[in-house]
Amino acid sequence: MNRTVTLPLWLVVILGVFALWALLDRLLIPSIRWYFRRRINRVIDHFNRRLAIRLQPFKLTKRQVLLDRLTYDPEVLEAVEAFAQEHEMPRAVVMNKVQRYAHEIVPAFNAYVYFRVGYLIARTVARLLYRVRLGSADERALATVDPEATVVFLMNHRSNMDYVLVSYMVADRSALSYAVGEWARIWPLETLIRSMGAYFVRRKSRNALYRKVLQRYVQMATANGVTQAVYPEGGLSRDGALRPPKLGLLDYMLRDFDPDGERDLVFIPVGLNYDRTLEDRTLLRDLDPGAERKDLKSTLGTTVRFVGKQLRLMVARRWHRFGYACVNFGAPISTRAELERLGVDLRELSRDERFARVSELAERWMAAVGDVVPVLPVSLTATVFARSPEQALSLLELKSRVQELIQQLQGQGAAVYVPRRDGDYAINVGLRMLTLRRLVEEEDGLYRPVPEELPVLTYYANSIRHLLPSATADELPAA
Repeated sequence: MNRTVTLPLWLVVILGVFALWALLDRLLIPSIRWYFRRRINRVIDHFNRRLAIRLQPFKLTKRQVLLDRLTYDPEVLEAVEAFAQEHEMPRAVVMNKVQRYAHEIVPAFNAYVYFRVGYLIARTVARLLYRVRLGSADERALATVDPEATVVFLMNHRSNMDYVLVSYMVADRSALSYAVGEWARIWPLETLIRSMGAYFVRRKSRNALYRKVLQRYVQMATANGVTQAVYPEGGLSRDGALRPPKLGLLDYMLRDFDPDGERDLVFIPVGLNYDRTLEDRTLLRDLDPGAERKDLKSTLGTTVRFVGKQLRLMVARRWHRFGYACVNFGAPISTRAELERLGVDLRELSRDERFARVSELAERWMAAVGDVVPVLPVSLTATVFARSPEQALSLLELKSRVQELIQQLQGQGAAVYVPRRDGDYAINVGLRMLTLRRLVEEEDGLYRPVPEELPVLTYYANSIRHLLPSATADELPAA
């Protein structure tokens, strides 16, 4: 009983590691989980008292539960059987595909990350780069939205900054769930975005099985009241103008909507605009079929050079923010009221009939988004220069034409944002932005567009082109 047992050092180390792991697993890790869970619950309770639209139980459900519900959804299982028979594949292999799609789509919402980390990042980045402004919001109409309704913010898509800007602007109303493209599926950005409640979408996928899994997730989230943000255009505007709506996500949301159900589906039009869009030249490059396509390495190199240039300007104290970024909120649109007006129930229509009705609704709602797009100083001055690209204007002539344009737009009911309510200041801000970027040159007190930069000027003029009378809009060149 008192004999000494000698063990090799490597075995002692292994036993020590296992003992330490058992200690962590049984004592420390549960305590740490409990500590963070308690903090998260406090954050949820705090913001549910503050938010106009409370966090829905579906959004707070454990991710694994949502994955299981989506994977074994009856409609998804039917699609699995059909796909397996069509492609002569084992059902287990097809189910593995579904599980992979579900893991790709379903977010891992974390309230603490969203409201503490995400909001701080969004506010800091937005206010660092822009003078952020809320142009207008129909607060009285927004206050009438049923708290139990599913709310979807419909927005025009001008920049990847849209995600940051709108999340910051609506943080006192709700936590948004975005559909994010494949561009964001890089580590560690993917993890952060997923924890913010976003779900990833393969926008160009024609895989019927994948589309069914995506469709069912969107329908589950919509039916359970998850507040979402959708870009009807389907992607960034390449020429600065509004694009016609695409029906994918909207059709998913509407095809199973019950007009007599307990939960209404309410769309809120949101208009965004910037004095400078960070990706403007890249987006315009996509319109040139002869332009060389950049790979990921070249794109990252361009981004690094751009950031480096901005940092050098900051160090030299010659850096300026990129002008104004403005958001407008329109009046809520009730799907229940819209379908009652049309006298239809989309669930009872054939596929073609449903698409026709959804297309009609999407056109109306996209027009409502266009109506609330803010008119900013750069879009005003760029419009004047784009109309007369070969003409040199004095400062007095420029101000006169911009003031005339402002009156014209206000007469059309457009939401013109005039900083400090000072028209002269607004014109000076717009002109300064264009001259600093060398889009407009000044000589002997006269200003004229730089010919090579006319497409960029037109890009910013196009942001308000839809608000102008058709005769006036036709004076603008194509981007």
